[in-house]
Formats: sequence, structure tokens, C-alpha cells
Amino acid sequence: MNILVLLKRVPDTAAKIKVAADGMAIDPAGVEFVINPYDEIAIEQAIQLKEAGGGKITVLCLGPKAATKDIRTALAMGADEGILLVDDTAGRDAVATADALAAAAGDVEFDLVLAGWKSVDTDDGSVTHFLAAKLGIPCVTLITKLELGDGQVAAHREVEGVTEVVEVKLPAMLTVQKGLVEPRYTSLKGIMMAKRKKIDERAAEAGEPKIRIRTMTPPPPRPEGRIVGEGADAVPALMQALSDEQKLL
Repeated sequence: MNILVLLKRVPDTAAKIKVAADGMAIDPAGVEFVINPYDEIAIEQAIQLKEAGGGKITVLCLGPKAATKDIRTALAMGADEGILLVDDTAGRDAVATADALAAAAGDVEFDLVLAGWKSVDTDDGSVTHFLAAKLGIPCVTLITKLELGDGQVAAHREVEGVTEVVEVKLPAMLTVQKGLVEPRYTSLKGIMMAKRKKIDERAAEAGEPKIRIRTMTPPPPRPEGRIVGEGADAVPALMQALSDEQKLL
């Protein structure tokens, strides 16, 4: 089975984010960038499928030249080759991103596309939907288990406390959620082998954005807490504060 995995380079969730001087993007100075954690789960799932039944794993990434490092990490985990669509554009929207990814995916033979259900930086989750539509394949989101059959896949989703099982024919797009698999650590052998694996770098296809960022500002500082009273006597004061000050009641 040939599997295409989408990878996005994102700021580490533990990083302290600052807005750039132009107010249109984040300031990358001093920020550690990593593989989107949900995409890392998708990479691990692809590797496990390959280990069980053979095939080939291609990692596709849209991002700056520095994203080569993250593709190498995926190759060290067990992917076979990578494609980097070099793009230094800040703030590509979901449609323009899907346009670029679709143009490159058309050159790849795949039976299955795996990706994280969202990226932790934009918290959007719509790129995969647009991409699946452009590729003309079905898309099942937020899967926590998958079962491959003869030319089809059964995807399990946790919905409102129950498990929903969706069967789709291949090729298909699946977006993964936490709990599917646990990503492995890279080994020294994997790191050495990754140095010999191919990364195809090419310019990203330009896409016309539908959304433009006008300004970006950090959230306001959280006000200090206060104690309104003790024991049962504090309840009326707390209710009044929630109602009059916070407008929550």
C-alpha cells in the first residue's frame, strides 16, 4: 500500500509566542519548531501499516526550507521519501494551502492519505477537507482506529460517547486523533538511514488566498484572582461577582 502523509511544521506548544513587528504573523526568533503532534500520529500509523503489509510512505510538507529537518525526522521514524513544497509565505489560508498540496499530490501514487485532524498553530482543521475535495476522494475525520479491508477501510470515530464506524473505498483521506497510536522515538539507525533517503524540494504552487490576516495581537493578560469570602457566606458574593462583573449568569 502506498501512503501519503501530510506534515506541517508548527511552533512547539511550550514555546512563548510573540507577535512580529508588522502585526501580521508570529515572531520566529527563539521559537522551536516541531512536527505537528497530530501529524506525528499519522506518520506512526502509516509506518505500522507498512510494517504489517508492506508498501511505501511519502511525506508531503508545505513550508519553509527549514522544514527539511522535520521531514528528516519523519524519514528517521520510517517514512521512505519526502516532498517539501518550499514556501515562505506567512498566513496561507486553508484553500491556498490545499491548492498547493493537491498540485503536488497529483504526482504521487497513493492508496491512502493520512494527516492530523488539525494543526496546533492555526487550530483550523479544514485543509484536509479542501484537499480531499480537490483530489476527489472521501474524507473521514477524527479517527481513533482503522481497519483495512479489500480495497476499503473502516474508520472508527468517537462521537458523543459512542463509536461510529465509517466504511469508505480507497483511495481515501483519513485524519487522525489522539489515541490511535503512540508515535515512536527515532533510533540512531533510523537517523543514519534518513540521511540517504530522498527529499524532493520544489517551489510551492501559488494559490490565491480567500482569507487575509489584517492584524494579530496577543491575548490580554489574565487578571489576578481574588478571594470573595470563606465557606457558605462566600456564595452570595461569588454569585454576584459572576453575574455583575463577569456576565456569566
